[in-house]
Amino acid sequence: MRILFDIYKNNSMEKIKIFIQLTRLNKPIGYMLLFWPCLWGLTLASNLEEDLLSYLYFCILFFLGSVLMRSAGCIVNDIVDKNFDKKVFRTQSRPIPSGKISISEAVIYTVVLCILAFIILIQFNYLTICLGIFSMFFAFSYPFMKRITYWPQMFLGLTFNWGIIMAWISVTNSFDIKPFILYASAIFWTLGYDTIYGLQDIKDDEIIGVKSTSIKFKKKIKMFVSICYIICFLLLLTLGIKMNFNYLFILTMSIIVIQFFYQIKIFNDKNPQSCLRAFKSNNYMGFLIFLNILTLNFSKL
Repeated sequence: MRILFDIYKNNSMEKIKIFIQLTRLNKPIGYMLLFWPCLWGLTLASNLEEDLLSYLYFCILFFLGSVLMRSAGCIVNDIVDKNFDKKVFRTQSRPIPSGKISISEAVIYTVVLCILAFIILIQFNYLTICLGIFSMFFAFSYPFMKRITYWPQMFLGLTFNWGIIMAWISVTNSFDIKPFILYASAIFWTLGYDTIYGLQDIKDDEIIGVKSTSIKFKKKIKMFVSICYIICFLLLLTLGIKMNFNYLFILTMSIIVIQFFYQIKIFNDKNPQSCLRAFKSNNYMGFLIFLNILTLNFSKL
């Protein structure tokens, strides 16, 4: 009995490890980059002085939804890219291309994660639910974009930042220009950081025929990323002007500029580790933009 228990325990632990690798739960940067825009949208829309508890409750729901949907998205991406991933050094050890898990098992995990995400989604108003269902088109068609366009990073920006609109609608149940300005800003932020991320695999991607902005702009990569970040900054500034910003907004904008310069300075297309370091620093950028939006919320009080 003891031997059987040990075998069961070891198999269970191995399956948990494979699930964590499959969903990238051991790499929180992914679901945080999905959650930050949700938090921005909530903070932009909410009246923190009057309804702080609802704000915190929605924050928890959006965080859980971000973790679940990012996990499901990772599995779908790996299923679609299994043949590509086998040829790329950085991804060939992932559970699906390495054969640690079958496609049928991966599909079951995806369905379960989507069901859990849907349970969270139906806690919101009807319009938010509709927007959430619509976002599934973005989430599950993104893996195919690298096959048909050099702009999959733009599509990722549309996908990863949709939470801004959903979060705004979940609070206000109405549309407004302000969240769309923030959404546009976030798209260019994503376009910049995912271009940096894509530089890690650029040699393998060129060989196997995968497309990306990293490849399209490889000869002027720092200029392209700089333009993306400048547009992101200008749109944030536009939002601040529209909302009668205060002096704290100027302070956070200054720190954001420094963070953008830091990323552009440290990444080197010949050094994958520098690209990964610059990419991961966007978790701090997400927090800085959150503080920036928070100052705009205070300006409404």
